[in-house]
Amino acid sequence: MTRLVVRPAQKALSGSVPVPSDKSISHRALIFAALAGGRSRLRGFSYGEDNVATLAAFRAMGVGVEDDTHGTIHVAGKGLFGLSAPAAPIDCGNSGTSMRLLAGVLAAQPFKSQLIGDASLSRRPMGRVAEPLRARGAVLRGVPHPKKAGDITAPLEIGPLPENTRLGPLEYALPIASAQVKSALLLSGLFAAGPTIVSEPMVSRDHTERMLDALGMPIQVTGSIVSLHPPADPNAIGAFDVELPGDISAAAFLLVAATIVPDSRVTTRHTGLNPTRSGILDVIRSLGGKIGITPQGDALKEPFGEAFASFAELRGGSVGGELVVRAIDEIPIACALAARARGTTEFFDLEELRVKESDRVATMAGVLRAFGVEVEENPAGLRVEGRPVGALRAAQVDSHGDHRVAMTAAVLGLVADGETTIDDVDCIATSFPRFVGTLRALGADLEVLP
Repeated sequence: MTRLVVRPAQKALSGSVPVPSDKSISHRALIFAALAGGRSRLRGFSYGEDNVATLAAFRAMGVGVEDDTHGTIHVAGKGLFGLSAPAAPIDCGNSGTSMRLLAGVLAAQPFKSQLIGDASLSRRPMGRVAEPLRARGAVLRGVPHPKKAGDITAPLEIGPLPENTRLGPLEYALPIASAQVKSALLLSGLFAAGPTIVSEPMVSRDHTERMLDALGMPIQVTGSIVSLHPPADPNAIGAFDVELPGDISAAAFLLVAATIVPDSRVTTRHTGLNPTRSGILDVIRSLGGKIGITPQGDALKEPFGEAFASFAELRGGSVGGELVVRAIDEIPIACALAARARGTTEFFDLEELRVKESDRVATMAGVLRAFGVEVEENPAGLRVEGRPVGALRAAQVDSHGDHRVAMTAAVLGLVADGETTIDDVDCIATSFPRFVGTLRALGADLEVLP
């Protein structure tokens, strides 16, 4: 187990830096490359542990993947019906995205498979994806969830589909907006005998829909309703070459650090700017932050460009509704903004955060209190009383194995009155392996200790 020591910033953070490739886009690009009829090239593939889990899964199913020394992987796709039965359980590690998206692909296969994960992933609810997959004929079993009666969690036993059968058509209304569940259903729909129609109460991130459209699949999007017709050709997905955009979720930690450390200005390069995903930029603006973007193009219909932020005096506000859906992964670092804002910031509609790598609502309440910030927790969210004047109290924090909690604590440590220590920071490699080095490049003083 590794500890991170963060010392108060003695100077402004300054610079232009890259961020890891977008995890969500990397997962999906790899899946489509594996199902393509040819050899695809993914440049700038994210080697965060979550994406490596998805890569290992497809290698176990017979997909050839070669990587060079420049962060590029070459994927020899097997077509829609060319995957092979894995010889052992597929380990998704800590990646809920891997498990839910792979469940959509594996539910359509004529072989049996098992998805397993670490202790954290084995506590996360999987009934939300299992129920609609079963409704279209999938064979999928889990173990009873230890805390949610009627729900299941990993390990998941999937398939096989009976011989000479395919998944059926599906029309399904998601009770809660979820990009992972929506994507699993759309992926299963590629193999189905009829259309897949998915609706959700609010539009969640749409990476899967954009990528399907870019690759020529018969998909239609109308507001929060998505419909997909299965392609007739098993090699309908053609091989492709793409440079993957940077992760706005990773960039968020650097942009917020620039916003709260006096006189700072930071730019993140080649950053994904998908509007269904970039809610953190709107959160920063709504609390008085100075944020901007320079669009530079798109990749598989995913917009990207530069994002930049500079120090600002913040004011309290409210974060909820569709803004939470568009910034669901960035709520922990948004709490760092609230900690330095004048007045009260209300976070609501955060129920989904209670079933992430940790209960992020409770965990972040504890982190903020450790830094001397007054916070009130309720079932749906948090009420944070900001401390805009003077340094926060230096803290000792446990990440609870949650990479976003660990990185948020590190950012808060930059405006504390002494050394902050964060225990169990190995988890940061899940999404941002070079987080410490990137902050150092911007002028921060951090030290990693065993």
